[in-house]
Amino acid sequence: MHSARQELLRLLAAKSFRLGEFKLSSGARSDYYVDCRTTTLDAKGARLTGQVFLDEIRARGWQPQAIGGLTMGADPIVVAVAVVGQMDGFLVRKAEKQHGTGQRIEGFRKQGARVVIVDDVCTTGASTIQAIEAAREFGFNVVGVMCLVERPEAGGRANVEKAAAPAPFVAIYTADDVRLEHLRQNDETSPGMPAVGG
Repeated sequence: MHSARQELLRLLAAKSFRLGEFKLSSGARSDYYVDCRTTTLDAKGARLTGQVFLDEIRARGWQPQAIGGLTMGADPIVVAVAVVGQMDGFLVRKAEKQHGTGQRIEGFRKQGARVVIVDDVCTTGASTIQAIEAAREFGFNVVGVMCLVERPEAGGRANVEKAAAPAPFVAIYTADDVRLEHLRQNDETSPGMPAVGG
């Protein structure tokens, strides 16, 4: 039986990883693109995402009261972990809304609460850092920061670790993990290749 972590990696490689020429939100060019939402918004992918994040949170003993992140990459992860882990969630707007209560944090709002910040992809770390800063400004105690896929070549880890300190930063996978699995899957399905297990 395969672990949830292995299953999620396979799904990310199949549904979310593309090779080609892409321009990233940072303006940089890349020979690959990872769109985690095609996995985190998939029924099976959402369940696996929730389980894998929850397993990591429990293994680290963070014991958060809520989970949250910057809309919209974090949205499906927040919901998945909240449902699987039976904990509260919150979303961080990119800017305070200009109507109603004008708040930037939506959902769980308890000052002093232990929270974990999540994100889908960490490239430069800018969106993760925005969420950390908004959470602390509100009064949350950030005990951990997690992303689903880290693009190590972009240097985001150092930026997030600096902003998150003293809270640790954890990446479930690196883009290299996903790339290798994507290439493995495509090798297995290439024409002329022998059937696996056949």
